[in-house]
Amino acid sequence: MKSILITGANIVNEGKITLADIFVKDGMIYNVGTDLSDFEADIHIDATGKYVFPGLIDDQVHFREPGLTHKADIYTESKSAVAGGVTSYMEMPNTVPQSTTIPLLEEKYNIASQKSLANYSFFFGATNDNIAEILKVDPENVCGVKVFQGSSTGNMLVDNPESLERIFADCKLLIATHSENDNIIKANLEKYKAEYGEDIPVKFHPIIRSAEACYDASKKVVALAKKYGSKLHVLHISTAQEVDLFDNSIPLEQKRITAEACIHHLWFSEEDYEEKGNLIKWNPAVKSAKDRERILQGVLEDRIDVIATDHAPHTLEEKSRPYNSAPSGGPLVQHSLVAMLDLYHEGKIKLEQIVQKMCHNVAILFEIDKRGYLRPGYHADLVIADLDSPWKVEKSNILSKCGWSPFEGHVFKSKVTHTVVSGHLAYENGIFHEEKKGERLKFSRKI
Repeated sequence: MKSILITGANIVNEGKITLADIFVKDGMIYNVGTDLSDFEADIHIDATGKYVFPGLIDDQVHFREPGLTHKADIYTESKSAVAGGVTSYMEMPNTVPQSTTIPLLEEKYNIASQKSLANYSFFFGATNDNIAEILKVDPENVCGVKVFQGSSTGNMLVDNPESLERIFADCKLLIATHSENDNIIKANLEKYKAEYGEDIPVKFHPIIRSAEACYDASKKVVALAKKYGSKLHVLHISTAQEVDLFDNSIPLEQKRITAEACIHHLWFSEEDYEEKGNLIKWNPAVKSAKDRERILQGVLEDRIDVIATDHAPHTLEEKSRPYNSAPSGGPLVQHSLVAMLDLYHEGKIKLEQIVQKMCHNVAILFEIDKRGYLRPGYHADLVIADLDSPWKVEKSNILSKCGWSPFEGHVFKSKVTHTVVSGHLAYENGIFHEEKKGERLKFSRKI
């Protein structure tokens, strides 16, 4: 593997921004220092004026393989991730077949080992009746167990109260939840179907998949986690009310209950449905501007611990269908870092906080082995960005297989120039080097 020397960089790491060099050797960060110009390297990157971040770790993506590869696949979406500075991802189990047995889960790992340009892990899927299989999962090799409390893409709803209780009582792995009350959603949907039929105006999506449905489900799993001492991570918080369910009085390392915010809930609001339509139809729904602002505040005050994407591509034809048959989700992983950097340019978040929420905290929360920081002895996952290089999102530069983006037409102020994955220069200025694939994430857990 080629050695890499990065010089003159503004390094954003561990709450500070420092001017320094980085030397990468044998896939690891060998040294970080103020003058490493004497180190001999196969590749020299002059990062003067640019910023170096630890590689982003996205804890929630849907790459659609196996079984849904007309929408996306592990190769295309990991390529999109790497172009956006995401060096590691954790993918969800609602593929076809669903990853609800260990052999099916291992099949996905095998695919990723051959195709993924980024590092990877996969969630094990919970159902109403597979608790025995959940208990067999090796905690050092799997990021966690995913529980769907609300129906979404793929039918993996855990709606049996006894099953949910037993998962929290017996599972020692991290439990990640999609928290929406399905009964509330179904009742809301029937009211609007009675009035509009199948073609409900998408502006009613945040009323159908309401704040009440989200809060009710999140409150329920938080109570279960407190009852059993479970390690719970509530995904894609979408309401102001949910934010106050989470504690900011203790360090993340001591938390048993954590939360995630997603790019779309930090960026869009219900006012955008008129322009974007189904392109911003997600579950949970994008809600009010007040919800959006409270979620960002929750991020800044450490009630919400990580920022991710819930990257979930569908074809443009699928998204163009009437409301009730148009699937929820959209591609975001290529644009997550530059979107957050736009919020930085607007004065809404600091660079150090972006790194904390998208790199450090994900590594801490999931106990990922030697990633998430720019430290000697850690795997060399890093991204270089030019914070003063505007570019416009157009179909020609969208890398997700679905070929569209809710950001299409937007001019981002910053650009990712280089991405290093496990010591390999995987991306530089629009060119991919695909000869080395990403690595399987390992977890240093004491369970």
